[in-house]
Amino acid sequence: MRTITIKGIPDPLYKRIKRRAAENRRSINSEVMVCLEQSVMAEPIKPKALLADIDALHKKLKLKLPPLTDDFLRAAKNWGRP
Repeated sequence: MRTITIKGIPDPLYKRIKRRAAENRRSINSEVMVCLEQSVMAEPIKPKALLADIDALHKKLKLKLPPLTDDFLRAAKNWGRP
């Protein structure tokens, strides 16, 4: 097993890691390992598959929502902005 030394961690980041470690009853080292694993080992999001899953969920739940088109998403992002 390899060892990594991380230098220059900003105080706010260290405090957040320390707080998360305490919340999850882990050591700081274990918490950093979990964060790295989740970040590096995660499968990349496939937008078309995600949208297909969302559409299938809408049909299953019989929600009357408009389809997630580029125009709809753009309007949703801009809604309420000046």
